[in-house]
Amino acid sequence: MVAFLLLVVGGLNWLSVGLLEMDLVASIFGGMSSMLSKAVYVLVGLSAIFEVITHKSNCRTCSGDSPTPAM
Repeated sequence: MVAFLLLVVGGLNWLSVGLLEMDLVASIFGGMSSMLSKAVYVLVGLSAIFEVITHKSNCRTCSGDSPTPAM
């Protein structure tokens, strides 16, 4: 659940960068070079790696437990 929430934070941050040209994480946590911002960026990246590795075992469609295939 924590990894998922961090991925949402990362996705919303990229949306704000793309649309508003504003890095929300850097704005909230004191700039891109602050240790807290760097920690958030690292945690978002590690969450993405974790989700990629564990996705198949957590996904009903990918593991074959779903009665109908996703389209």
